[in-house]
Amino acid sequence: MTSELSLTCDELLTTTRSVRYGLDLDRAVEPALVEDCLRIALQAPNGNNRQNWHWIVLTDPRVRAKVAEVYRTAFYERNAAGLDRSARLPGAPRSVLTGARALADRLHRVPVLVIPCLEVPGGRLPPGNQAGLWGSLLPAAWSFALAARSRGLVTAWTTVHLDREQEVADLLGLPPTVRQGALLPTAHSLRTAFRPGPRRPLDEVLHHNAWQPVRPG
Repeated sequence: MTSELSLTCDELLTTTRSVRYGLDLDRAVEPALVEDCLRIALQAPNGNNRQNWHWIVLTDPRVRAKVAEVYRTAFYERNAAGLDRSARLPGAPRSVLTGARALADRLHRVPVLVIPCLEVPGGRLPPGNQAGLWGSLLPAAWSFALAARSRGLVTAWTTVHLDREQEVADLLGLPPTVRQGALLPTAHSLRTAFRPGPRRPLDEVLHHNAWQPVRPG
């Protein structure tokens, strides 16, 4: 069993990264370790304490391979232009896209895939702003990632497969009332240290009392 890392709360919150290259693809992850992380995730806030979440944990290599195949198809459909080195597209740096491609190509080898799901009445997402709906699931998914990090595991938050959500639902036998919120590849880490990621300065995104245009630096 992996021992917990000695991290302060601030270190845990600022160094939990989406890891795409540093996944140990050859070391199994103990099921009890994943379940420990999920028990912590279940303490996350959710609307009216309905707890209408479900967690699909994929460890069977055959099932992982099928889901990974759908994921890869969705990834290459979405990023065909960006993967063309002659194209210059706005958005994420090429290094991020390259890392995402590496994950897509090796997803079937990641020992554990966790899919957080939410029960939605009728299975139909409401029109308009859905923050209240997904606010009852995504904080728990992030809690899982934090708990995993504190135990020496790493995860990579991704939603690419949702472009083909129904295909994955059919593969896993999900009822029509259950919608997927993310995909969290989970593995032991090949790295021992992580730093905070590059972020915009706070003063570029902070507004007091009302919206204020950001002043150029």
